[in-house]
Amino acid sequence: MIHKYQHNIPSRLAKNDFVAVFGGVYEHSAWMAEDVWEMRPGSGFTSDWDTADALLADFRAVLDRAGDDAKRTLLCAHPDLAGKLAIADKLTSESSAEQASADLGNCTPEEFDAFQTLNKSYKKKFGFPFILAVRGYHRTEILEIFRQRINNNRETEFRIALEQVHRIALLRLEDIT
Repeated sequence: MIHKYQHNIPSRLAKNDFVAVFGGVYEHSAWMAEDVWEMRPGSGFTSDWDTADALLADFRAVLDRAGDDAKRTLLCAHPDLAGKLAIADKLTSESSAEQASADLGNCTPEEFDAFQTLNKSYKKKFGFPFILAVRGYHRTEILEIFRQRINNNRETEFRIALEQVHRIALLRLEDIT
């Protein structure tokens, strides 16, 4: 089903409002929304762009044109799953809701230790945090996926992490009304 905006209609928003509404779609990366805004043709957004899928395509285009350093910075803006920020209640509201939906706040001590160990090993191996669009998964499924993906090579995992970032963005775009 196509998600068409009813209240925060991109084609009707001024730049500051657009960035305020859509700047959190990519974790701590409002520059993405600013760049999407700058991509507009001279006359501005058309109503064809007033859907989550259309905006995602533009966000993808921005990230596709970004260099590897910008992509890595974007990946590093994401929090660890069941990590220190979650414990300290310092996640963005979006990340907090997403992690809560996967029941990550109710880890057993063993699961929590596994997440901490995997987070540390993953970051050491790849240089960015493990990223998974967790909505629709339970923490036990996430741990299994984590254990599988840590065995990937860096190139594969970089590509998968970017795809997961786009999946997170689409879910967030669809949450905006």
